[in-house]
Amino acid sequence: MRVKSYKKLAAISVITGSVLFSSACSDANSTSGSKKSGDSNTISITFRDGGGTNKGLTDWLNNDIIPEFKKEHPKANIKLSPISASEGDYFAKVALMLKSDQSAPDIVTEDTFMVNSDASAGYLEPLDDKLKGWDEWNQYIDNVKNGVKAQDGKTYGVPFNTDSRGLWYNKELFKKAGLPVPWEPKSWDDILTAARTIKKKDPGVIPLWMNSGKATGEGTSMQTFEMLLYGTKDPLYDEGKGKWIVNSQGLLDTYTFIDTIYKEKLGPNLSQVLNGQGGTIAYTQLMPKGKLAIGLDGIWQAGNYRKDGPAPWPDAFKTLGYTAMPTQNGEEPGQTSMSGGWAFSIPKKSDNKDLSWEFIKFISTKENNLKLLLKENNLSPREDVSKESEYLNLPMFKEATEFLEHTHFRPSVDKYPSVSTVIQSTVEDVVTGKSSPKQAVENYQKNVTRVVGKDKVIER
Repeated sequence: MRVKSYKKLAAISVITGSVLFSSACSDANSTSGSKKSGDSNTISITFRDGGGTNKGLTDWLNNDIIPEFKKEHPKANIKLSPISASEGDYFAKVALMLKSDQSAPDIVTEDTFMVNSDASAGYLEPLDDKLKGWDEWNQYIDNVKNGVKAQDGKTYGVPFNTDSRGLWYNKELFKKAGLPVPWEPKSWDDILTAARTIKKKDPGVIPLWMNSGKATGEGTSMQTFEMLLYGTKDPLYDEGKGKWIVNSQGLLDTYTFIDTIYKEKLGPNLSQVLNGQGGTIAYTQLMPKGKLAIGLDGIWQAGNYRKDGPAPWPDAFKTLGYTAMPTQNGEEPGQTSMSGGWAFSIPKKSDNKDLSWEFIKFISTKENNLKLLLKENNLSPREDVSKESEYLNLPMFKEATEFLEHTHFRPSVDKYPSVSTVIQSTVEDVVTGKSSPKQAVENYQKNVTRVVGKDKVIER
């Protein structure tokens, strides 16, 4: 059985290539030793350790969770296998790991937009039977629960965080430019007006940052493209008809807004924004140095500025504001947001599903979920945690929680990751001037139709 263990570790090493396994971190508090097949006391956990805002999850597992779990399960051997990789690389490497019983972990963290795809591929274990006997599942927000359901109607994960997105802005730069503070834009035109004013009054400052290329992956799709598109009358997917909308005024207007930002030089240089680390640089360097006025991004960016964060900034929340993204022309309800989050899932090829489920239940209690959210500055998927004063007092959490009232979720369809790749490519073509907005819509229609099939698309 030890042979299988070595094979498993070897397979992981091959698959992950240059990926670093942060064993120094995980070994500090987890039990070391090889996993033995059939050893009901050992489980392995794979998660993304991207540093920065991911640091809270690692600290929580090592310092809060594993020592306490071992008090209840003294024979348990918890092996952490963090993957240090970009978000896109993490998804690709996890998919490869889940294919093989030699490399599949016992628990894996999944971005909820990948749950449907991995479940449809047969990589994940449905949890419905286990959830029926777990009374804490009733505390999870219904919208968030839907995010871990696949097209077959089954549930494949237990969310440990969710999020919302809005507009970060530097109040000092706004005052210097004569712009209103607090800032409450009512339309896309209000955003353009503010960005143009910043450019005119303070030319050394980047007016607006939006992730805009293939290198920033899902950050481009969700933080930029879908935050704009869902503020129009045309969503990405017609849920009632079960079809992708591949040609609409909303699509054209979304590409046109992005085109305007770069044509008028209201955004960063292409060398900055097409860099895979661009988003990190924007919020850990440019924003604290007063070189960025507005950023369209998620609440998790607040975690950068905590004392133990990657860019400690004591005055961050005196300097920064966080306001709702308006709909295109102020249409009801006046604002929009996108939400996602991450979940713990059990791979189909896990060696130890029973202890894995016990571990997931333990880490998902109200007390333990609150400890995590206080560390990583994301929103809770649990209603009871969202009412705790410690949670509500976190900087900007009141605003971010209010954004959830009008938020949207990505289509729960297994082809979404492929459609998202088309989004990233067409956005980059607009940003670099390779395509006009009209050409981008044409390319989007052509490529999404190729990916999902002619019978799964409609025009508006």
